[in-house]
Amino acid sequence: MKAIIGGTGVYGTSYDSRVEKIKTKYGEVEVDVINIDGEEIVFLARHGKKHSVPPHLINYRANIMALKEFGVKYIYATAAVGSLNEAYAPGDIVVIRDFIDFTKSRPVTFYDGGDNGVKHVDMSDPYCRNMREKFYHYSKELGLNVKGEAVYICTEGPRFETASEIKLYKNFGDVVGMTSVPEVVLAKELGLCYASIGIITNWCTGIDGEIAIHDIQGSVDKNRERITEVFLKVFKEGLDQDNCSCNNSIIEL
Repeated sequence: MKAIIGGTGVYGTSYDSRVEKIKTKYGEVEVDVINIDGEEIVFLARHGKKHSVPPHLINYRANIMALKEFGVKYIYATAAVGSLNEAYAPGDIVVIRDFIDFTKSRPVTFYDGGDNGVKHVDMSDPYCRNMREKFYHYSKELGLNVKGEAVYICTEGPRFETASEIKLYKNFGDVVGMTSVPEVVLAKELGLCYASIGIITNWCTGIDGEIAIHDIQGSVDKNRERITEVFLKVFKEGLDQDNCSCNNSIIEL
């Protein structure tokens, strides 16, 4: 089964769906299940359908565990991001290939010791290589312009970053967001294939003038349906875990 996690500005789809509530040891999660040509696809609004949950309080463990327990193996996610790379302007689409974590206070693993034990997860390819390549391929086929790939700087939020912070981050990455970590890490811990597509909504503070203008909804609306169309095309054409290491990333010492 496949799933889409919608980030800021992406709270649902235009398809008919039914609501399912999934109980996990980390909490209950509500998802929409869409039926497209006889195949069920799960949609999860990361911040809630009314954007009611800030990034630092999202129950990431419940979300990813719920998808796993519902039978999901493949996840595409969208992420509204700011750009600190002058080559990527608001409105552009990028494929996230790696991350650097600057979060501070989030539960970041399922393996806290005790009954779950102590395990480590390989991060050499955090965002599924196979799903990234397929997104590039079908974007070209369907006419969606992908500007390039990006390293994602993840900050705690919910505040935006200062100009001095962005000056520092610019040495390490291309875009800044508040949600990809620990989401991508948790997916990898459960052996799920996970890929994230960045929708650039603004210049980061200090990159283009004194004030960053955040036209988040406008930038997302411009690309949301096209990105979803590519996701569904990849899902329809089929995925497997033979061309990546996502289901074999746990390292036990």
